[in-house]
Amino acid sequence: MNTFINILGVLLFATGIAVSIALHEFGHLLTAKAFGMKVTRYFIGFGPKLFSFRKGETEYGLKAIPAGGFCEITGMTALDEVHPDDRKRAFYNQKVWKRVVVLSAGSITHFILGFIILLILAMSLGLPNNKDLPVLAEITPCVQNHTVGLTAPCEPGAPAPAKDAGLQPGDEVTSIAGKPISTWSEMLKITRDLSGPTEFKVLRDGKELALTVNVPKVTREVTDGKGGREVKEVGAIGVTWQQNFEYSPLAAVPASLAFTGDMFVNTWKGLMRFPERIPAVVKAIGGGERDLDTPISVVGASRLGGDAAERGLWAFFILMLAGLNFFVGVFNLLPLLPLDGGHIAVNLYERVRDWVRKLRGKPAGAPVNYMRLLPLTYVVIFIGGAITLLTVTADIVNPIRLQ
Repeated sequence: MNTFINILGVLLFATGIAVSIALHEFGHLLTAKAFGMKVTRYFIGFGPKLFSFRKGETEYGLKAIPAGGFCEITGMTALDEVHPDDRKRAFYNQKVWKRVVVLSAGSITHFILGFIILLILAMSLGLPNNKDLPVLAEITPCVQNHTVGLTAPCEPGAPAPAKDAGLQPGDEVTSIAGKPISTWSEMLKITRDLSGPTEFKVLRDGKELALTVNVPKVTREVTDGKGGREVKEVGAIGVTWQQNFEYSPLAAVPASLAFTGDMFVNTWKGLMRFPERIPAVVKAIGGGERDLDTPISVVGASRLGGDAAERGLWAFFILMLAGLNFFVGVFNLLPLLPLDGGHIAVNLYERVRDWVRKLRGKPAGAPVNYMRLLPLTYVVIFIGGAITLLTVTADIVNPIRLQ
């Protein structure tokens, strides 16, 4: 049964990727047609054609390899051959702002799709507490000695420090013993060193309350600060961490927008660190330990989707789909040919150049000769292909797995 669910998760995630690709190209199609440009073909996938149909002047179809797609617009560059009847509708004859809108429409579609996915997640399973806020999820009935594999029910009359002090689910701890805190990790570190009556300040319904918690010492297995584990006496008050925040439909919109901003920042940071993580992928292919922070391909992402489905981690599954859309959207806007961002950069260069020439009393310059940019384009394609080959290989021979 678990294997079936895993396979189902892989297929569902792969389908999500295919839908994202289709919508990316649909963004180009929709905006190009809205501006009156001629779109001759809209296909999902590459390789042999499975089927197609024609509606108006556009052929729509599906190809055998669902690993991409394309939207063919007449006259993408001035070098393209265009029928005289279509020249006014050619892409290169449109105003620059229209060309930029069409070129960026694919990434914008990814951003919209990612936001919608987060919105659904916020109203259903909840958005992750990715800022590690010290918000309480549950107040346990007691605290007691235990180590890994050794837990027992609470005994009648067992102490419940947090409950006795009046702490409630949803409280956000702001300070402990006069020390301000902002994360759950800080709260754990401070609490473990406590013993006896201690003031906890919490934020509840917009008001700050001061509560006194009598912190007992219990025997627990904890991290030793060196990557290992040890058993020692620590302070504990009997609370659990709020891992996800669920929102009403009205509150979900600003929460999802804020989370979207966080994902943009994290995506950009990840892209900036991308080159330095490639050696770890090569090492993993050779049998080294696969770092959880190494890049993955759509193969690896789909396998993680299967693992998440098998373990019932649907919030993680959905969050990965959202993250994938933000990553592809941002990556596609990098100013490198043949990415959309590269074409945008060329068009903006032409616009700025012609503006400067106009100020100097000169006519507009000739369109950029894409043939001269082909060597750079081939370099980008080669590097992209090599990285894809590396990550796919690593995801097959030494995949990242959920523990």
